[in-house]
Amino acid sequence: MGIQIKIISVAGARPNFMKIAPLHRCFQKESRRIKHLICHTGQHFDENMSKVFFEDLKIPEPDFCLEAGSASHAEQTAKIMYSFEKVLLEEVPRLVIVVGDVNSTLACSLTAAKMNIPVAHVEAGLRSFDRTMPEEINRKLTDALSSYLFVSEPSGMENLKREGFVNFLDGRKSRRKNVSKGVKKKLPLVSFVGNVMIDSLISFLPRIEKSKILKTLNLVPDDFILVTFHRPHNVDSKEKLEGLISFLNSLAEKRKVVFPIHPRTRLNMRAYALENKMRKNIAAIEPLGYIDFLALEKNAALVITDSGGIQEETTFLGVPCLTVRDSTERPITVVEGTNRLAGTDLIYAEKVAMNVLHHPKKKGRIPELWDGKAAERIGAILVDELKVV
Repeated sequence: MGIQIKIISVAGARPNFMKIAPLHRCFQKESRRIKHLICHTGQHFDENMSKVFFEDLKIPEPDFCLEAGSASHAEQTAKIMYSFEKVLLEEVPRLVIVVGDVNSTLACSLTAAKMNIPVAHVEAGLRSFDRTMPEEINRKLTDALSSYLFVSEPSGMENLKREGFVNFLDGRKSRRKNVSKGVKKKLPLVSFVGNVMIDSLISFLPRIEKSKILKTLNLVPDDFILVTFHRPHNVDSKEKLEGLISFLNSLAEKRKVVFPIHPRTRLNMRAYALENKMRKNIAAIEPLGYIDFLALEKNAALVITDSGGIQEETTFLGVPCLTVRDSTERPITVVEGTNRLAGTDLIYAEKVAMNVLHHPKKKGRIPELWDGKAAERIGAILVDELKVV
């Protein structure tokens, strides 16, 4: 066996692993030439979610666990940078791959870039244009630090063009070079490749069909509402949580509500003694594995969320989605998909939800290149760029 090119992919939160899984499978096909390692920063970790990471997605346990834990944005970012630097010094990879927009994404990008290790950002170019969201800052800075920008939807390409990125991949043509002070420097490479999140969803559809979760929860397809909430502006104050529970109780008068409670949300509900304020028609359950959660998504009459990835999954599945946020970095899900942006006024959100339930489903279509082959496109580009032979 010749010398392997070492690539480290970074994950810090649950959705990150869903994006890394298809990349790992792709690199496994090139295992003679590429050594792919996975680093879990530990930004988010819950024992009930561990099955999602390793068993459901059929990826190995991470090669590195940084155990960053929960903290303020500054402390968490610093912890990850400090620990990840040690990994890079020991492993000296040719490339670091980051996905999404969590603190781990930015922290590991910044660490690698300062060590002159190229960074590839999967899901680049997404913008909510809301600077109050920490994720928006993470997205923009990570793109600025990256050598490879892999875009999931057309808005990402437009955003990057607007921000001055000029080196867009055109087929298999060689990328342009930029000469600055007599030193040749490669410009960041931008490529529209599709959505790796959908790669995972498509690959596991047969297993989703076999899930027993509907029977376990005594649910009828198309006759329940699936709800997830975890963002600080929705769950980090007693007033917000009381409004959220009132919203869920109103929905529960019309349909059964299934509410897998994120650890952050449950912690706050306990702190404010609100756990027992929900109606009996609300199934307040622990976080689910990837397969079971997708089975609920696929069979729900309506999904209500403040998550980013769920907007994409419901668009692919053709399930109505109501996003309780003032903005979305995934506009394709609204323009072409089944997503509706409701804002954070829960009184208005309830009206929109009732309208969705009482009228025919919004007909959406699957966006371009959401075909299960995004990881293959990324792999092909990186194999060519890293001169893997």
